[in-house]
Amino acid sequence: MTLTQLQYIIAVDTHRHFGRAAESCFVTQPTLSMQLHKLEDELGLVLFNRSKQPVEPTEIGKKIIAQARIVLSEAEKIEQQAQAATGDISGVFKLGIIPTVAPNLIYRFINNFKNQLGDVQLIIEEMHTEQIIKNLYNNDIDAAILATPLEEKGIEEIPLYYEPFMAFVPDGHRLAKDDFVLCSELDIEDLLLLNKGHCFRNSVIKICQQNKEKEANMKLESGNFDTLMRLAKLGYGMTLIPYLTAIDLHDSEKKFIKAVAEPTPSREISLVYASSNVKWAILEKLAPIIRASVPKRLLFEKNEVITPM
Repeated sequence: MTLTQLQYIIAVDTHRHFGRAAESCFVTQPTLSMQLHKLEDELGLVLFNRSKQPVEPTEIGKKIIAQARIVLSEAEKIEQQAQAATGDISGVFKLGIIPTVAPNLIYRFINNFKNQLGDVQLIIEEMHTEQIIKNLYNNDIDAAILATPLEEKGIEEIPLYYEPFMAFVPDGHRLAKDDFVLCSELDIEDLLLLNKGHCFRNSVIKICQQNKEKEANMKLESGNFDTLMRLAKLGYGMTLIPYLTAIDLHDSEKKFIKAVAEPTPSREISLVYASSNVKWAILEKLAPIIRASVPKRLLFEKNEVITPM
């Protein structure tokens, strides 16, 4: 039994497909399949039900895969301890990030990360909060950037910054002439929302203090802020966007941005990781790199933090 074989069975469990599992391990599918057969022969057990699509682990396979995750995590601690002792930080670091943060944050810190941690292969993937939590528990990613607090057992949070919500109010809207927007003026029927699955959407609904969404004559939702702002300019309402999204807009768009009056709703953005995480050397450097990349005004909690879940 080898650590590589354990890595392969975890990959198959994660992807539920031999081809994608092999690709994620940077080997051919025949190589991966051969090693899995060797491991099964050695154990005298069948780990996966190959007749099902997607592939599923057998009952005993589930138990062995869970133990394999523990074994690989413990083995990795040896490498991480050696790196901490020598100061030689390298390896792969998988980072998840929610879609409402990624476009306006990654480009801000990526160069400094490469300059300070040039020997680390950083793999960034956008995913929703629920998927991030699952991947952290399964050790499929090393850390993530998302809105908190999550209050998930076994997951640690390092607050990075606090991002106010801004109102995008187009010409002709009932609030267009106001200098700022009151939370009490926000109407869920008048707000363009992100699709379900985005925690930012949940926070906006909480701000409106609605127990449930009303049915409007026309409900327009999208997976990104650009579409929502375009729809707003066509006269379909207004929307709320994060501060970093607002300041990255072209000057012609910034004229539609209005502050939300105090107490200003905001979201806490944190670096989160599983308690069992062993890549402390990278985590300790990543947090300050990200903090240094955002406006200093966002580093202090002075607004009303809206929980994302």
